[in-house]
Amino acid sequence: MALIVQKYGGTSVGTTERIEHVARKIKAFRDNGDDLVVVVSAMSGETNRLLELAEAVHPHARGRELDVLLSTGEQVTIALLSMALARLGCPARSYTGSQVHILTDSEFNKARIRTIEQDRIRGDLGKGRVVVVAGFQGVDEHGNITTLGRGGSDTTAVALAAALKADECQIYTDVDGVYTTDPRVVSDARRLDRITFEEMLEMASLGSKVLQIRSVEFAGKYNVPLRVLSTFIEGPGTLITFEDENMEDALISGIAFSRDEGQLTVTGVPDHPGVAYKIIGAVSALNIEVDMIVQNVGADGLTDFTFTVHRNDYERAMEGLREAANELNAREVRGDTRIAKVSLVGVGMRSHAGIASKMFEALGREGVNILMISTSEIKISVIIQEKYLELAVRALHDAFELAGPPEERIDSART
Repeated sequence: MALIVQKYGGTSVGTTERIEHVARKIKAFRDNGDDLVVVVSAMSGETNRLLELAEAVHPHARGRELDVLLSTGEQVTIALLSMALARLGCPARSYTGSQVHILTDSEFNKARIRTIEQDRIRGDLGKGRVVVVAGFQGVDEHGNITTLGRGGSDTTAVALAAALKADECQIYTDVDGVYTTDPRVVSDARRLDRITFEEMLEMASLGSKVLQIRSVEFAGKYNVPLRVLSTFIEGPGTLITFEDENMEDALISGIAFSRDEGQLTVTGVPDHPGVAYKIIGAVSALNIEVDMIVQNVGADGLTDFTFTVHRNDYERAMEGLREAANELNAREVRGDTRIAKVSLVGVGMRSHAGIASKMFEALGREGVNILMISTSEIKISVIIQEKYLELAVRALHDAFELAGPPEERIDSART
């Protein structure tokens, strides 16, 4: 008998028919003797609908009341799934994040999990019940409902698996694993049998939508066996695991990309110590994460400073940057939201040279200009004009020979 934590995303529970399909899958595991804790997201489109309601009554709504509103989406799903399981003769009990006491900090709209109480869950499992938990939400020490940010149900599932010391955490979605890149952009993308936590962390942070970054951090930190599978197609999925010797054989595991980028530049900044802090500090004070940063070599005592943020934070970051620029007597502040980020990821980079030059050659051959570059041990990221994004991804996928045989590919129409 194994203890398995499963997570089903919004598309997996998007209709009552799909909820019934998920219930049958869960019952099959339960009939096999496994103990199950199931985490579910809101039905597809529901979170966006709730956000639109909030926008209608209070543009740019944030904070506590928004979390109270958004948490209702998952509450609907846990009740419906528990009802579907009961109809199949499979006893189940549903819990919201606050009921199961997933304790978080008080950072509304993107809270972080601190602890999870296990007594109720283990009590129900001991009675043969399937425990159905609302993903994406928790409660702070003051009893306030909190949410974990977009994709937070993945984090809920992995955190539960870590707390319960589950045998495996299975993330069910609408694709049957992690691919070398998005099959909607490259039709011959190949499903990976396995990928390292480190690579998956980079892929998630660089734009891959398969898993939320914090869920991968949790899994790697607590050594939770993590598998990505399809709700609708049977198959082994992709196992996310620790690095082994064979993984260095492949130069590149995947290509991640993001259209959600905004670039900001301040020119004519005094080139002296502390300037970078004043610029980035002004943006960080707004709780905005800065990604890639480039500072040009100073001339005549002045320098230019460029960085990127998520496109949703672009306007607020621009306001903060203008204030900092005024204090520094900078020459100009400008920005661009028509950019995208493309990244190569692979642990094989550690032991193979020439990957960067091969990447730049492939992009240059297609006439794609590189605006910014960032590197680490296992990834190379470039900022390019958004209109060249798909061309760049296809060119790199071909250059690094990432395509697999037909039986390892996915039908892009299904994604």
